[in-house]
Amino acid sequence: MTSTAAASAGSASVLDLAPVVPVVVVEDVADAVPLARALVAGGLPAIEVTLRTPAALDAIRAIAAEVPDAVVGAGTVISPANVADSVAAGARFLVSPGWTDLLLDAMKESGVPFLPGVSTTSEVVALLERGVHEMKFFPAEAAGGTAYLKSLAGPLPQARFCPTGGVSPANAPGYLALKNVGCVGGSWMLPADAIAAKDWGRVEALAREASALR
Repeated sequence: MTSTAAASAGSASVLDLAPVVPVVVVEDVADAVPLARALVAGGLPAIEVTLRTPAALDAIRAIAAEVPDAVVGAGTVISPANVADSVAAGARFLVSPGWTDLLLDAMKESGVPFLPGVSTTSEVVALLERGVHEMKFFPAEAAGGTAYLKSLAGPLPQARFCPTGGVSPANAPGYLALKNVGCVGGSWMLPADAIAAKDWGRVEALAREASALR
C-alpha cells in the first residue's frame, strides 16, 4: 500500500484495505513501530492494536507518528472513554467485541470508521436499524463460523463482516470466499516467539503469506 493509498484510507472501508487485519497485543511500546513496519512491508497496512495492555495507547501513538503507510486502529474498544482516548492517540478506526447504545453513539460521533462486534442475527438487525452496515463477527468460530455467516447473506445482504476469533491460515480462505465478508482479523502472523526475539523478518514473511490469501 502506497503512502497515497494510506492517506486516503480514512474515507475507504476498513474491510477493503487488506484481506487480513492483524490483531496486535503490544506489551512493549518499543516493539510497536518495527512490528507495524514489518506488517506493512508484508502487505497488511490495517493494524488493530488492542486496548488490552498499558502500552496500547502509546503503541497507537507511535505507529501513527512513525509509520505513515500504516492505517492503525484500536481494538477491544468497550467504552466511550476508550473511543476518546484511541482517537486522541491517532487511531484511524475502532473495533469493539460487542456494542451497546452508549458505545455505538460514541463510535458514531468519533469521526473515524468503526466495526462494532456482533454474534447474533438480532444484533446485526439492530445495527442495520441504526444505519451501520459493517461489523466485526466475534467470536467467529465459536459463534458459528462460515456456515453462520453464509446463512445471514440471504436475509441480510446489506451487512458486511470482519470475522475475528479462531481465524487461522487454514480457515481464512473459507471466510474470505463469502460475499458478505470483506476481510478477516487474526494474530497468527505475530507468533509470540518471533515477537520476543524481535524477528521482524519472520513477521513480514508471515504477513506476506496472509496478504496473499485472497
